[in-house]
Amino acid sequence: MFEWLGENWWAVWLTAFLAFAVVEMITLDLFFIMLGGGALAALVSDFAGADPWLQIVIFCIVSLLMVAFVRPVALAHLKKGPAEQRTNVDRLIGEQAVVMEAVTSDGGLVKIGGDIWSARSAAGILTAGQMVVVAAIDGATAVVSATPPAEERT
Repeated sequence: MFEWLGENWWAVWLTAFLAFAVVEMITLDLFFIMLGGGALAALVSDFAGADPWLQIVIFCIVSLLMVAFVRPVALAHLKKGPAEQRTNVDRLIGEQAVVMEAVTSDGGLVKIGGDIWSARSAAGILTAGQMVVVAAIDGATAVVSATPPAEERT
C-alpha cells in the first residue's frame, strides 16, 4: 500500500484536502481551509509532474501564504457589517428586557424577547418588572443595565 501511495501522491493530497475540509467544517476558523488550499496546490503540482519533494515545498509555501495573507482578509470580511446583520447572541446586545426576578451582580432572571435568560447587573440591583438594556452577553448570561428614564433618552 505504501508503495502505491509513493507512486500516487495525488491520492495523498486529495485525502489531505478532504480531511482539512472536514476539520474546517467542524471548527469554522478559516485555518484548516487554508491548509486545504495548500493541499490543492500540491495536487495540481503532482498532476503537472512535480517531484514529491517539490510538492511538499509547494504545500508548505502555499499554506503559509494563505494563512498569512488570505485568512486575515477573509476574517475581516466575515466580521464586518452593520448591526442589522449581527447574528446569534450578538443581536441581543442593545435590546430591551424585562426583569423577571431581581438581578444583582451575582445573578437573576430577565426576559429578552420571548426567552428567559440568566442575568447579572452591570451596576446596582434591578427589581422585578423593571425595564433594562442588554449591555453584553457573557456565555449564557446577559449582562444588563437599567434603562434611563424617558426624559433622559435622546
